Amino acid sequence: MYQPPHFREEDLSVQHALIRAHPLGLLITSGDAWPTANLLPFHLDASLSEKGTLQVHMAKANDQWRDIETGAPVLAVFQGADSYVTPSWYVSKQETGKVVPTWNYAVVQVRGRATTIHDADWLRRQIGALTGEHEAMREHAWAVEDAPDAYIAAQIKGIVGVEIEIVEIAGKWKISQNRPAADIASVATALADQSDPHHDPDMAALVARNVTDR
Repeated sequence: MYQPPHFREEDLSVQHALIRAHPLGLLITSGDAWPTANLLPFHLDASLSEKGTLQVHMAKANDQWRDIETGAPVLAVFQGADSYVTPSWYVSKQETGKVVPTWNYAVVQVRGRATTIHDADWLRRQIGALTGEHEAMREHAWAVEDAPDAYIAAQIKGIVGVEIEIVEIAGKWKISQNRPAADIASVATALADQSDPHHDPDMAALVARNVTDR
């Protein structure tokens, strides 16, 4: 991933937080022919290795696990907040006119050692952890145990697990850091404005971080 120094986010806790907030990652493998990519919901366990371990499952009918089983390299991409940025928001537009549109975004890319897992107990724990993570906020949370055991067992027979020990993790937070302070403040304000067609409170909060950091 192209990473100018001022856009790098190297805090592992911040990188992990984005993965947890946006767990639907794009899993990319390079097989014998074309690269393969699938969107899959990941569970991150930070306790299993130095940089964390990703756990996921996919349908047995999805041949991507076969590429992984034969040693194909893997890349997982997690996309956070993103927003179009119009030059009209920049204070410097009125001063020089030397401005162009851009796109702000936050993203984490992961490379690691991937293994396939066919063990039914592991798969049940993985779907339990994944489900529990996303049901926790609900007043009446659904749990895997709410479904009949035979039904869950049959579903598990149709999936394959993948575990990725993170070896390399890179974060890129392109959130207007390269703009003058006045431009950053105006972008944050515009993104927070509910009347603006490009209103994006999540990106507004990220950009506003640059205002306080200066």
